[in-house]
Amino acid sequence: MAQRKENTSSPTIGERIITFNKELQYTGSLPEGFAVLNPYLDNPETIGVMSAFYQTFYDDHNPRKFIIGINPSRHGAGVTGVPFTDTKHLENDCGIPMHSAHTHEVSSVFVYDMISQYGGVKDFYKDYYINSPFPLAIVRKTAQGTWLNANYYDDNELFRMTKDYMIETLKKHIALGLETSEVYVLGKKNASFLEKLNKEASLFKKMVVLEHPRYIQQYKSKEKQLYIDKFITLLKPKSL
Repeated sequence: MAQRKENTSSPTIGERIITFNKELQYTGSLPEGFAVLNPYLDNPETIGVMSAFYQTFYDDHNPRKFIIGINPSRHGAGVTGVPFTDTKHLENDCGIPMHSAHTHEVSSVFVYDMISQYGGVKDFYKDYYINSPFPLAIVRKTAQGTWLNANYYDDNELFRMTKDYMIETLKKHIALGLETSEVYVLGKKNASFLEKLNKEASLFKKMVVLEHPRYIQQYKSKEKQLYIDKFITLLKPKSL
């Protein structure tokens, strides 16, 4: 890991992330039947709890390693503004209550169980930053008229329409103060599409692929501890 440096004359990484999130918007086109949810516009409290999170855990100038998800779910970061964090874990693990919403998100369960065994939220978030190439929630309208979570790669036209935006967003993530020599990608299909973006934009030197937390929780719950051990073995900085 690169040597950590303090530069008190510039904004902290937390301040840069907060500014990035406040300015987030997607103004591009989408295929028919898809929509984007922006929690920072949809719920005024989201700005406050998101800001409290990054002020608490990123109030420094130290570089982080990057863990890349797919795109936020409407019950996780689509509400809290914090990736892989529903309101339950935001309050219970991070000490930040959210009063206007109460959500439970499957991926958050694995992520925070893993973080607990990593050493806790302070240890984990001083080493890592989690976000996505498409940092806003995407939903798709069903034939019945309801809206469900969608992934940016679920539809070829959706990927084509959002590709340039995702490359630009990944560059902005990196500019926050992230290392690019090695990044961790959640989900094999996510990794295959990120490889396409990386081939075009040359963003990262090496991508380490991990199983997606939702997949583990839904299909491999009996082997959950094995996956937690795998994550920690790969993510935990090695003692010199």
